[in-house]
Amino acid sequence: MEVKELIKAGFENVRRTVDRTLDGMTQEELAWHSRPDANSIGLILLHMARSEDTFVNIRVQTKPSIWESGKWYQKLNKDINDTSSHYTVEQVAAFVVPEVKDWRAYSDTVHKQTMEYLKDLTPENLDRKVDLPPGPVRLPFEPTVGMMLMFTVMHMAQHAGEISYIRGLKRGMDK
Repeated sequence: MEVKELIKAGFENVRRTVDRTLDGMTQEELAWHSRPDANSIGLILLHMARSEDTFVNIRVQTKPSIWESGKWYQKLNKDINDTSSHYTVEQVAAFVVPEVKDWRAYSDTVHKQTMEYLKDLTPENLDRKVDLPPGPVRLPFEPTVGMMLMFTVMHMAQHAGEISYIRGLKRGMDK
């Protein structure tokens, strides 16, 4: 198996996990917080799509984000600068979860772009260094295309586990 096929499988597996977790959930359940300062499933879902968009489009491909170029911030009634991460307690409490169909349309657009990029990925591309802006978080690896793609899959897989856990808190085991 080629490395790019393994990376594609990672992105696809995360999507299947999320789809399975969301099956039958209501808008109310997506907006539910286990406590006032805890993220809702809806916030995590938007964060996952925004992260994939940022990591794959802006960081790896050095292209504009789909969030901005497709005006998804307007479609989802969010601020253009909303990263859907590192919210304060007040921002978490005030977060309005977009309708599932709208979030899914954005997420599907981002995912399709990611899969298109992976189609033409070569082993040489995987080793290309990625420039990251300075920030408070330092990655524990050298940021190459391959490492950034794997980081994105792992990041999203962790959040997929979180939403599955939150669903269980809300509904109970296997419901």
